[in-house]
Amino acid sequence: MNAATARTQVLERHLPDEGATARLGEDLAMALRAGDVLALSGDLGAGKTTLARGLIRAMAGNEGLDVPSPTFTLVQSYDTRVPLNHFDLYRLGSPDELDELGLDEMLATGAALIEWPERAEGHLPEGTLSVELAHEGEGRLARITGSGPAFERIARSIAMRDFLARAGWGEARRRYFTGDASARSYETVTLPGEQARVLMNSPRLVLGPPVRDGKPYAEIAHTAQSVAAFMAIDRALAKGGISVPEIFAQDLEKGFLLIGHLGSENFLDGEGRPVAERYAAAAELLAEIHGKDWPSRLEAAPGLDHDVPPFDRDAMMIEVELLVDWYVPYATGRPAGEALRTGFRAAWDAAFDRLDRAEKSLVLRDFHSPNIIWRAERKGHDRLGIIDFQDALVGPAAYDVASLAMDARVTVPPDVQKTTVDAYVAARKSQGGFDEEAFAEAYAIMAAQRNSKILGIFVRLNERDGKPAYLKHLPRIRNYLERGLAHPALAGLRDFYLRNGLIGGTA
Repeated sequence: MNAATARTQVLERHLPDEGATARLGEDLAMALRAGDVLALSGDLGAGKTTLARGLIRAMAGNEGLDVPSPTFTLVQSYDTRVPLNHFDLYRLGSPDELDELGLDEMLATGAALIEWPERAEGHLPEGTLSVELAHEGEGRLARITGSGPAFERIARSIAMRDFLARAGWGEARRRYFTGDASARSYETVTLPGEQARVLMNSPRLVLGPPVRDGKPYAEIAHTAQSVAAFMAIDRALAKGGISVPEIFAQDLEKGFLLIGHLGSENFLDGEGRPVAERYAAAAELLAEIHGKDWPSRLEAAPGLDHDVPPFDRDAMMIEVELLVDWYVPYATGRPAGEALRTGFRAAWDAAFDRLDRAEKSLVLRDFHSPNIIWRAERKGHDRLGIIDFQDALVGPAAYDVASLAMDARVTVPPDVQKTTVDAYVAARKSQGGFDEEAFAEAYAIMAAQRNSKILGIFVRLNERDGKPAYLKHLPRIRNYLERGLAHPALAGLRDFYLRNGLIGGTA
């Protein structure tokens, strides 16, 4: 047995009826990424058409989509979440014609579903997964064979279907909802007669190699390692009167949650611009959160606690250094030198020293428009539903205000930024005992820290993870960075950035 054979894995599923076959198509669709190839085979009547239709409709998010057979055209392409190309090779004259159809070019940005794959005679790419359907009693047997990341993704997606079944939602329709810059992803799941829910897929964090003092980056930055962190913060916020998703079912080991669907309306108008009133309302909600006392140990589930980590100097520094690790080489064409690194750390150490008098609270860490749902039909703070807070820390409260008012994916004009911050300050003042001057200084420091970090992260997403779409945000983040550095307390740090060409000198 050679190494390739040893890595091959087989997953079998009994499909009792046509509905189960279509749902397997959905399960496959939720796992597909660009470059994936599924070779679909089976006898006449085994369910290939049903599975293909279920897969393509799930990819398109359109249950009524017409899915014609590509028997005569050989390939039918769909402009879906991941561009999908459906091949039928029954009428293929010779395997060489597959190259003429442009399979390799299609896989550079999309995925392929191939029926009659045996006609390709070894011309399919390495890593192709086999999906074979066979009659089994009154139903069918699906056998999925393959190896590597694509197989693991499909196996995990099928495990998610099993999780739904244990929660009484095994026949739910799955549709891709959203993903983020991490490995997490979310789906909308629906059942007739039930309100839609969200299926959260949060694999346990892969820590990676040590980068400093024998510790990996994620450990130093206190990134959440399991779904237990989400559960703990969710329970705490709910007890504090904050609108967060209800948790209906969980699988802590695998990282699956079935949670409430808070809605889909965000903070932007029809042209993608920030709505000032909504940002102000979110700032007032932050003031409510920061005005409460939060324990550092929270219950995730009976018998399972989560200790909320501190947003300490080491975490802040390892984050901000992403700028010199990734952004500097991208912007200058050469790695950051040791002198730049040493000066950078010294300048930031001086800035972090100034945070000693900053107010500390529960910091949700990614409090910005993609993670806040607007619910216009509700009243007060309940108009805002909060999601994606598993990386929460205890640290300078001003960080979340900077995250909101300098929204990484939305251009927030200076006047909207000001009304957002003013709304927060007014709400905190009404609570009493608020040091506005200390807040303003901490706000500037955390704005500069966060936006320096994001410059590095967005370049890393492009260069390491193959996600170039994030690069379009760089001009906005550079502008935000300059806004933060404009505070007089950061004159030394601003001077360092200017001298080393890290900013352009205009706020």
